[in-house]
Amino acid sequence: MSTAVGIVLWAMVAFELKHFVCDFVLQTSYQYRNKGIYGHAGGLIHAGLHLLGSIPALLILTSHPVPIMLMLAAEFVIHYHADWAKQQIDERLKLTIDMLPYWIIFGLDQLVHQLTYVGMIYVVLTFF
Repeated sequence: MSTAVGIVLWAMVAFELKHFVCDFVLQTSYQYRNKGIYGHAGGLIHAGLHLLGSIPALLILTSHPVPIMLMLAAEFVIHYHADWAKQQIDERLKLTIDMLPYWIIFGLDQLVHQLTYVGMIYVVLTFF
């Protein structure tokens, strides 16, 4: 395996671990209940935890502060708005966990987060 491939894989592992911890271990009911209220501290705290958690993954890719700061800002904005949109859809459609559309929207939200990590890796390795 080439060094570049190894770096990408380790960064992805770091992003995946971070995602699990921030979305399923550290996320409180305060964060979850309030992510659908635009600008509420609950959603901002949640996105902020993801921002902080991404630092180790980004440091695997680069030590330059500019791309790290740009990727952290981009992730914060994308993560916050993806979660807000998911909550908006769930509430407007009155979705509950026993409904298939709930799980489709949940899966789409998770896919957006995962593709964000792929995009972050791509941007850092391509442009920096």
